[in-house]
Amino acid sequence: MNHFLSIADHSTDELRHVLDVSFRLRSERESGRGNDPILAHKTLAMIFEKPSLRTRVSFQQAMIELGGHAIMLRDDEVGLGRREAPQDMARVLAGMVHGIMARVFEHQKLTDLAAVSPIPVINALSDLSHPCQALADAMTLIDEFGRDLSGKTMAYIGDGSNNMALSLAELSGKLGMNFIIAAPPGYELEQAAADRIMSHSPNMNLEMTHEPADAVRYADALYTDTWVSMGQESEADRRKRLFQPYQINNDLLATAPDHAIVLHCLPAYRGLEITDDVIDGPASRVFPQAHNRLHAQKGLLAVLMGGQ
Repeated sequence: MNHFLSIADHSTDELRHVLDVSFRLRSERESGRGNDPILAHKTLAMIFEKPSLRTRVSFQQAMIELGGHAIMLRDDEVGLGRREAPQDMARVLAGMVHGIMARVFEHQKLTDLAAVSPIPVINALSDLSHPCQALADAMTLIDEFGRDLSGKTMAYIGDGSNNMALSLAELSGKLGMNFIIAAPPGYELEQAAADRIMSHSPNMNLEMTHEPADAVRYADALYTDTWVSMGQESEADRRKRLFQPYQINNDLLATAPDHAIVLHCLPAYRGLEITDDVIDGPASRVFPQAHNRLHAQKGLLAVLMGGQ
């Protein structure tokens, strides 16, 4: 692995290796002895076009716990793609730091960075993909159901056209899972994306429906995300009305198997895509899922920058 821009770019073996390293590093941390400083004297540049809680803390803390350093670069400081071309920025940073993490609007900026960068470039979120979150989600599913997720079913309820739905569909295909999206008409996963995923994972069961109850009937995990992503604020009122039937609440959860868990990548807008009684209820794994962002990021950095 040279860069990490999307789940689709990597083989199942590569993804499993990152997850194995993540679990090992988590176990070391939880044992109380901490991790070896495998990133000593190495620095990660973190570029943020969008605000963040989990991404910033998980990457910065991961670098600290692995013996390295992180530098935060705000959009008003670097102006990625405006003040300075991504290609130029990559060449400059490559002579000063050992890795680049970027949380951006346009995915093209990441591909432009990676095209010329001799150091790893990591997608910490783009309009197309959120692969780092998907790694943490995989850890959470494995915590619940074991290392072999083959045949398990994830139901994604909400905006099937967003970056999280795409990354989870790609992840499900790589790990042998079934993936079902329940979304309003016009908000399904794009057919071109579905065809591309199926070409990589031809044995995958990938379904789309407009009925949330149909999606969750046999689901092992229910997943949702905000209905209004950053940059979509002008659509907020219309989206809230349109997506109201796609709320994960106790009524919907009652139609899923008793063992089903609930996931959300956060931030959650309580009372919209998910209710308090679900996110705080016994089926929720939302906060262990958030904590796994740290461990997944450590595994990824250890592989890309630490030779693990």
